[in-house]
Amino acid sequence: MPKGTIKINNPPPQPIIGPPPKSQKYKGVKHTIMVMSGKGGVGKSTVSVNLAVTLANQSLKTGLIDADINGPDDPKMLGADNEKLYAQGDKILPVKTRYGVDLVSMGFILPTEDTAVIWRGALRHKAIQQFLEDVMWGERDYVIIDMPPGTGDEALSVSQLIDADGVVIVVTPQDIALLDAKKAINFANQLKVPVLGIVENMSGFICPHCGQTVDIFKRGGGEKAAEAYGVPFLGRIPLVAELVEKSDQGIPAVVYSEEMRKIFDEIARKVREQVEKKPHSGTDSSM
Repeated sequence: MPKGTIKINNPPPQPIIGPPPKSQKYKGVKHTIMVMSGKGGVGKSTVSVNLAVTLANQSLKTGLIDADINGPDDPKMLGADNEKLYAQGDKILPVKTRYGVDLVSMGFILPTEDTAVIWRGALRHKAIQQFLEDVMWGERDYVIIDMPPGTGDEALSVSQLIDADGVVIVVTPQDIALLDAKKAINFANQLKVPVLGIVENMSGFICPHCGQTVDIFKRGGGEKAAEAYGVPFLGRIPLVAELVEKSDQGIPAVVYSEEMRKIFDEIARKVREQVEKKPHSGTDSSM
């Protein structure tokens, strides 16, 4: 059997020059929420899209940034996958969706939906910077940022460019959710971004035939993670077959399901209570 010790080279020491200056161009947005996950496949985009639509349904001017450069799913989930981005002067116009949410996404720029984005970190940072600074957001109550999985370049770029009001972390119900949540929480803590809470997605499968709930992925991992790390637990979202089908058709769950609407109304209420009760930290148009 092969034997040996694996050594990872340490990067050369870097001079401490402080964080980069915050953006002076991301104006008019009162509150910005990042939706993150410690890994992929947990339904982060589902939470982002439905949270954004819920806020729009509450008569709040809402924008959505699909910051997942490699897998921009939000246009399809909002029934806008055939749209393109256009410019007005030196500003990008976000796509207006039928659900009251204005959206920017890499999916509107790629020539085909199966085009691979093969970019290094600098290009990813520039794309995120343009989504924040070069889009004509106008006066906006909320912008939700659907982050890619993990804590990589895109999440770091957002945190360096703007003072986000907080992070919503999406996990699945297994006990391993503790590990996944810990990464995102540590990321937020190091960058001094408030953790608004944890959402447990895929929390029980509802049988379309008998209506009974089966805990395929166990239950309670998200709530345990919230308790363990002292952050709010925002709610559980069940796994419903119709949700997958409707999402593929560009119809968010809160549009057709009364149960989903109630769940996301409660999640939105808890998020808004935290964000709107604290001193204003968003980017004001008077900057």
